[in-house]
Amino acid sequence: MNLNAQPEKRSSEIEQMLDRIGLLMGGSNRQAKSNAVASDLEITDFVPLAPDSLESASLNSSNIQDIILKYLLATGEASGREVSKQLRLPFSLITPLITALKSEQLVGYVGQASLSDYICRLTEVGIDRARRLSRICTYFGSAPVSLAQYISSVKRQTIEGEYPTPDKLKSAFADLLINHKLFRKLGPAVSSGRGMFLYGYPGNGKTSIAERVARSFGPYIWVPRAITVDGEIIRIFDPMVHQEAPLETNGGLMKESDIDERWVRIKRPTIVVGGELTMDQLEITFNKDTGVSEAPVQLKSNCGVLVIDDFGRQKMRVDELLNRWIVPLEKRYDFLNLSSGKKFQVPFDQLVIFSTNLEPKDLVDDAFLRRIPYKIEVENPSRAEFTKLFEIMCNLYQVPYSQDAVEYLIETHYRPVDRPFRNCQPRDLLLQIINYCRYNQFPVRMTKESIDFAVDNYFSIM
Repeated sequence: MNLNAQPEKRSSEIEQMLDRIGLLMGGSNRQAKSNAVASDLEITDFVPLAPDSLESASLNSSNIQDIILKYLLATGEASGREVSKQLRLPFSLITPLITALKSEQLVGYVGQASLSDYICRLTEVGIDRARRLSRICTYFGSAPVSLAQYISSVKRQTIEGEYPTPDKLKSAFADLLINHKLFRKLGPAVSSGRGMFLYGYPGNGKTSIAERVARSFGPYIWVPRAITVDGEIIRIFDPMVHQEAPLETNGGLMKESDIDERWVRIKRPTIVVGGELTMDQLEITFNKDTGVSEAPVQLKSNCGVLVIDDFGRQKMRVDELLNRWIVPLEKRYDFLNLSSGKKFQVPFDQLVIFSTNLEPKDLVDDAFLRRIPYKIEVENPSRAEFTKLFEIMCNLYQVPYSQDAVEYLIETHYRPVDRPFRNCQPRDLLLQIINYCRYNQFPVRMTKESIDFAVDNYFSIM
């Protein structure tokens, strides 16, 4: 504590210290503990704390015992702590459940693992029970999080609570060349957290812009590995689209063991779907063979950004997609169906970006355009911007920059044929030059010969 600080600051520091002492002495203030953990780990104000009971975890003991039985069926035998690690629950919650299974003669102890822990194996009766359970649902991973807990987490991590400043936006787009006019339009659109159209000619960086938007929000969020709705397991965390961001404790009083391991800290998600998008991907996918469901893309992108790339070129009709999302975009919630047919409500909390090479007004009607408040055109770069992009790319790929070579390119291969500039072309042409020089064992340079070769290759059928 800084004794030379202002009185108000010293008072605040004393209060924080007392809160932490109270926690270490067994205090029960769960919110204070959450705040302390958040402070120590420098994360969002939402922190999933390790449950101290099945009730606080919103879990049913029989459901967890079913998962334990299926896990033991798959592994043959395991210690209590191995079961705890598999289900991502504290060992103290697992021990009484295994004891109860032993009392029911579904599990037996075959050896001692460590202090107060035993190696468990299914009995014949336990094997029969586990096999019957596996025929219904094969899942034996992390204990699921309740729907109510998930909804609460989205509310506390919502992008509507994030208001990126110009400095944050500049930092997010630091590796792109964005002209001032476009930047002025992007700022309010991103800050709104609603939705936007990015349209313009191909190759001008619409997708690159969309992918960087999430960087201007808070860097991390927490997502559950799986949730349960009326007994159905739905996977949320997807390593294919989510980038895990493991905790880095900073030596504070709170430890990683304070965190509920059923949750994963990830970088705020940006999920991009393109022409391959189908209506099935917007609904829960139930696997009849495993009995496990997969969350749709909009659920996985909650608290982040969802990019519909190449909008208008999906396998489904445009009006089908629009009719599916016209209400969620306005109301900020969606309805999904379980395999049983039951419909339930979930948050629709992401910035949806429609990226297209087509005119939005030619794709959608006025009613839908009204629900997408921002329509931003990504225009062709000016000559000065095109030249600057070459300089940036040369620096990135460690190629000596030559202003004369760029002028030769423009005056020889652009102006005579009225070829429009595109933001992607400096990078693409430079890569052609690099490969040409390396193959011919030339020094990597922007020469007339290498430029002519690159242009001939790149624009041969364009």
